[in-house]
Amino acid sequence: MKKRVLLTGGTGFVGKYLTQMLLNKGYAVNVLTRTPMKNVEGISYYTWDVSTGSIEEKAVMDADYIIHLAGESIGDKRWTVARKKAILDSRVQSAGLLVSVLQSNNKKVKAFISASGVGVYGALNGEGICTEKSPVAHDFLGKVCQEWEKAADAIAALGIRTVKIRTGLVLGKNEGFLQKMVPVFRYGFGSALGSGKQYMPWIHIHDLCAIYLEALENEEMVGAYNAAIEDSTTNTLFSKTLAYIYGYSVWLPKVPAFVLQLALGEMALLLLTGRRVSNDKLLDLGFRFQFKNLDFALRDCLKK
Repeated sequence: MKKRVLLTGGTGFVGKYLTQMLLNKGYAVNVLTRTPMKNVEGISYYTWDVSTGSIEEKAVMDADYIIHLAGESIGDKRWTVARKKAILDSRVQSAGLLVSVLQSNNKKVKAFISASGVGVYGALNGEGICTEKSPVAHDFLGKVCQEWEKAADAIAALGIRTVKIRTGLVLGKNEGFLQKMVPVFRYGFGSALGSGKQYMPWIHIHDLCAIYLEALENEEMVGAYNAAIEDSTTNTLFSKTLAYIYGYSVWLPKVPAFVLQLALGEMALLLLTGRRVSNDKLLDLGFRFQFKNLDFALRDCLKK
């Protein structure tokens, strides 16, 4: 019988790619979604509503593993007070709902793998390299990731092997943050943002999903892991590389920080700050990234 993975956030950018990878590897997938959907071969859809605490428990009870990706996007809308609350609640309350079902039914899964973010280290612009042992931050990004991970720790407290994937900027075809950059760069108007010195720890979506598969199957994986390429890519380098792929050199001046702050408010931090992260903990396990070169990764994402 096929092993079954419960996937929250399965209809999102990463979730769709990961679902297909799981199917290709011979897993069956349960997807929790807010909108009812028809089952297809290998995928069973179940509904939940985090705001009301409702969930089709069969999605959990049939699962051998859980991968928890669900959460409001941090980069889609300005960070109003209400939006910040929605971003935090969508991560913490959804995990709490899963805890409740597992606890009340005395259900044990083989592993619980939760998304997190390198934002746990905060909105930094220094030269230090963050490892999984680095101090966590107390700004908004840091708080969201900390609370997200605490929610996962509640699963670990049930005696379930728990892994937290601290994800960098995900490169993928036609989706993610790259989707917003492509129209500008394609027509020759790309430029760096702010100082251009802010680091952009990136990861190709194929490698990110491969890390989730590794976390399912490798029982040595426990705790937090940085999921990003450690190549010290800055915003300037990223911009120059993307422009080069489109056949030109960046000619426009950097977009001033105050322009982004006026347009985006506090959310401009996502574009104006960054951090360097180490992926040594993953490499020490024997994991190998397929996409380690930025040019190669971008070309793969942009090919038709």
